[in-house]
Amino acid sequence: MLGKLLFRYLTRYRWLLVAVLVFQFASAMAALYLPSLNADLIDEGVANGDTGYILRTGLVMIAVSFGQIVASIIATAAAARSAMGAGRDIRADVFQKVSSFSEREVSQFGAGSLITRNTNDVQQVQMLAMMGATMLVQAPMLAIGGIIMALRQDVGLSWIIGVAVPVLLFAAGLIIWRMVPLFRQWQTKLDAINRIMREQLTGVRVVRAFVRERIEEERFRGANDDITLVSRKVGSLFVLMFPLVMLILNVTVVAVVWFGSFEVDSGRVQIGTLFAFMQYVGQILGGVMMATFMTIMIPRAAVSADRVGEVLGVESSLTRPDAPVSDMPTPGEVVFDDVSFTYPGADEPVITGVSFRAAPGETVAIVGSTGAGKTTLVNLIPRLFDATGGTVRVHGVDVRTADLEALWAGIGLVPQRPFLFNGTIASNLRFGREEATDDELWAALEIAQAADFVREKPKGLDEPIAQGGTNVSGGQRQRLAIARAIVSRPSVLVFDDSFSALDLTTDARLRQALWRELPDVTKIVVAQRVSTITDADRIVVLEGGRMAGIGTHDELLASSHTYREIVDSQLGVQA
Repeated sequence: MLGKLLFRYLTRYRWLLVAVLVFQFASAMAALYLPSLNADLIDEGVANGDTGYILRTGLVMIAVSFGQIVASIIATAAAARSAMGAGRDIRADVFQKVSSFSEREVSQFGAGSLITRNTNDVQQVQMLAMMGATMLVQAPMLAIGGIIMALRQDVGLSWIIGVAVPVLLFAAGLIIWRMVPLFRQWQTKLDAINRIMREQLTGVRVVRAFVRERIEEERFRGANDDITLVSRKVGSLFVLMFPLVMLILNVTVVAVVWFGSFEVDSGRVQIGTLFAFMQYVGQILGGVMMATFMTIMIPRAAVSADRVGEVLGVESSLTRPDAPVSDMPTPGEVVFDDVSFTYPGADEPVITGVSFRAAPGETVAIVGSTGAGKTTLVNLIPRLFDATGGTVRVHGVDVRTADLEALWAGIGLVPQRPFLFNGTIASNLRFGREEATDDELWAALEIAQAADFVREKPKGLDEPIAQGGTNVSGGQRQRLAIARAIVSRPSVLVFDDSFSALDLTTDARLRQALWRELPDVTKIVVAQRVSTITDADRIVVLEGGRMAGIGTHDELLASSHTYREIVDSQLGVQA
């Protein structure tokens, strides 16, 4: 998966990679040429006292060094641009893929894991791409070219290289072999700590309400200790790696000096040649060390690439139709035709055989006990899930064949737990329709019974809203979410228990405003309070996922035992 991911995204920056290869090649050639010049400087210039030769060779060495620096800078800049661009593209594709997921796929991965995969995991792949591009040519060039140049200087000492390189490779390979499973564990532990942190921040009020701070601290401490333990093991291997490499390098240099001194003493090798050989040994082992460093990064990046690939490889259960229908013949119509739905892996369906029709402009209420399937039912309207049986038609079109953007544009959804985004009141209201004017925003706020408290804010529509709407009350958050849905000018409004945080007076005023100001908009209302839906055109009663009755309030009081029980429990009405 790692190779496939890098090939897929780095080929978009092929010309930058060509520049990296060219300038890295030039930098490596300059590095290989310098020790040879140094040997000539010592053996020819210094040994013979030729000042002119020393100056000429020295100037050439300075020019070569300057060229090496320039080539390295250009290669590194091109590698950084290509790697950062690839990382940006991967993050964009992961975000786009996650945005197309249904709640089924989001639950499968978990929100915390998806965040980690699009941040930390992509960063690991990105860093490998950058380091790989900068070392791709230089490491093998220094290692292989260094061996060739060293043999040209002195074949007699080449056995030292033949011993040092395999020893270095064996030591590095042993450490890397121990690192691979630890990297996978570390990513899993990071998922866990992100999940716990997200849960605790989101549910901080619940934690405090149930005095669970100490228990949650212990839970976080456990996850923190787990990742610390794995990090410590990885760190200890890193700590062992570089001293071991330096030890092998220093022992090799000492061996070159020791055995080379005998060759110098016998006159077979000149001092400059011996120094050049030492430099080439350093370049050889440096190239091997760079390759080793790359191999350390590869397992970690491979784990991250697998995790990113899992997200990119998942096909959303909400597949887009091959020939999407964008022409909606009957805007506002909602039809359920023998609809059933079963969650993946569940033994029993959540809803079974539900059939009803909401004509344009009608108000249809859905009531039932907890777990009856009310929220599942309304989630099928904007196609957050696909029905496993029967047909859901909205605006006269089967939602599975409808163009999703056209479908969603005609539906205003107020979820059970409304979510406001970081920004202002105005930016949240314009979430569904950016071109909405301030007058339209105020009109929506008036209908949603939110205009009064917005006017009381120091900045009015420009009042800041924290992420999730945590700086407003639950009732205010619900009313702002309702106003946001109204601003989008939908032909169908879906309220999933969206009046639960409102007092009875505000609830009544809001419903009256909705019915009065939006008479042509179809309203699907899920409610727990019977008082909210008594004036609905039709009420669908759910019990155990099945329809236990359908009709007006008075009709159901006369015909539905389940509905009478609900009314009796709340209003004390006797059947």
